[in-house]
Amino acid sequence: MEENQVFSGKTVEDAVAEGLKVLGVTREEVNVEVLEEGRKKLFGSIPAQVKLTVIKKLTDGERAVAFLEGLFELLDVEAEPTLREEDEKIVVDLATAEPSKGLIGRRGEMIDAIQTLAGAVANTGRRDYKRVVVDCGNYRENREETLKHVAEKLAAKAVRLGKRVRLEPMNPYERRIIHSALVDNPDVTTKSEGKEPVRFVVIIPNNLKPYEKRDRYGKPNGRYGDRDRDRKGGGRDGKYGDRKGGYSKPYPKRELPAEGTPQSSGTSLSRGGSGYKKGSFSGFFGTYLGNSRDAEPTETKPETTETPSAPDEE
Repeated sequence: MEENQVFSGKTVEDAVAEGLKVLGVTREEVNVEVLEEGRKKLFGSIPAQVKLTVIKKLTDGERAVAFLEGLFELLDVEAEPTLREEDEKIVVDLATAEPSKGLIGRRGEMIDAIQTLAGAVANTGRRDYKRVVVDCGNYRENREETLKHVAEKLAAKAVRLGKRVRLEPMNPYERRIIHSALVDNPDVTTKSEGKEPVRFVVIIPNNLKPYEKRDRYGKPNGRYGDRDRDRKGGGRDGKYGDRKGGYSKPYPKRELPAEGTPQSSGTSLSRGGSGYKKGSFSGFFGTYLGNSRDAEPTETKPETTETPSAPDEE
């Protein structure tokens, strides 16, 4: 069948309908170019002529390859996509003359993004989703083997410790590899937790130990019971009072002196009345904070007679 054919009719629509009937295609599958719109003359008429070009229908895989070719051209990346498989899943290989590390990216982030875009293009207009895999330098196969090895290793660790083990966030394809690797393991089960894009796999051992509450030191409760009791009760021997969490030594209790004893400077409560009285004994630590020019106490010391000592000889 020729791709370009010319058809005639009384009108353009008649010519297009005749061409679609002959080619066995629909209107969406051809490009229509009008050569002659057709017109009436004084004697007779000129028929309309159109040229129909059949649009080459691409398969889902071919559409993904065409998209990647345009993408790499825009990104100025020298990579050639090739369709390897298109039956159960679409597999596209990327051949590049440059080192594939830049195209794969850290932990496959770059090639995963390319694969997501190619999958969206390939599944455009489809009711059922068809899986698309974009590979470069056999990265997918090597990554799959690595994930299986890591899954078995961490499953053994979970059983040995009796604890849940959480893997790093992965895309759905890699999480599926972990689940498949441990589905027949009788000692553990797996499940996915979290939300995209940080959804991860958790390996749960069948001998999971019950949760043990720990204190702020990371030890089981009761390990530092004596220490906590000392901090709250004031030490092992009760030397430091009852202050919660403190180690300050309490002030000693002092009694007021009897009447008639020498009085110290400062201000304190008087013995016989209410309020404060200057010149009486101070039961508080510190010095008097009043005016230093206040009058002296009315009481005077009894005079004493002392014999002056002889001056020291040099």
